[in-house]
Amino acid sequence: MNVVLLDSLDHIMALTQLWLAAGIAVFLRIGACFLVLPGLGEAMIPMRVKLGAALALTCLVTPAIVGDLPPMSGALPPIRFFLTEAVAGLILGLALRLTVHALQIAGTIAAQSTSLSQIMGGASPDPQPAMGALLMLSGVTLAIIAGLHLHLVAAFLRSYTLLPVGQMPLAGDLGAWGVARVAASFGLALSLAAPFLIASLLYNVALGVINKAMPQLMVAFVGAPAITWGGLFLLLVTTPFILPVWFTAFQAALISPLGVP
Repeated sequence: MNVVLLDSLDHIMALTQLWLAAGIAVFLRIGACFLVLPGLGEAMIPMRVKLGAALALTCLVTPAIVGDLPPMSGALPPIRFFLTEAVAGLILGLALRLTVHALQIAGTIAAQSTSLSQIMGGASPDPQPAMGALLMLSGVTLAIIAGLHLHLVAAFLRSYTLLPVGQMPLAGDLGAWGVARVAASFGLALSLAAPFLIASLLYNVALGVINKAMPQLMVAFVGAPAITWGGLFLLLVTTPFILPVWFTAFQAALISPLGVP
């Protein structure tokens, strides 16, 4: 009887150590991702909320991938996991962060084009124009409403196929991926801000023609209210079209974080 009890205790202890090591390995990836993750990774979110969300996500992901993890001895994963899993989590988080950063860049371009870059510039933790803050908060809110937490679970499960546990990505591949993602972020931002750039170009051309025709008229005082109200009206009209286009790119990054945009 005692022998059977001891065997059962040994088996339970082995399973406990296996699950604990697997949970720590998964938490390393999720915790690193949460450092730069849009929404839950923002500076305004308390650290306790981030930690609780990371632990909850760990509890959801670990049972799904525990059978695919390499064998581990003890209650802690191998030392190399603390580096490889953190890098994998940062890659996943940065892929989404760069997509959100495109909204900030688009808002900055739009604000600079319409002379609204200094209005409410410090309304958010990161100093940026009001248009950038509005677009970023709208995009993050849209992502969360659309079920970001559910998509994150699926993204983490897929990430173990793209980035196997304990394997460090090649430096050349990682560098090419980073350059492609940054280039795609700036390209997306320029595409989203294109209506404001076109409106600014037409405004300045018209202002130059009027100034040439009537040099004595202070066209800057006449045109400043026009470009300000025009920029606000253009933001009102184009935002319902900008956000769906951005959200499509965000979903693509969520589905394939390592894919070349």
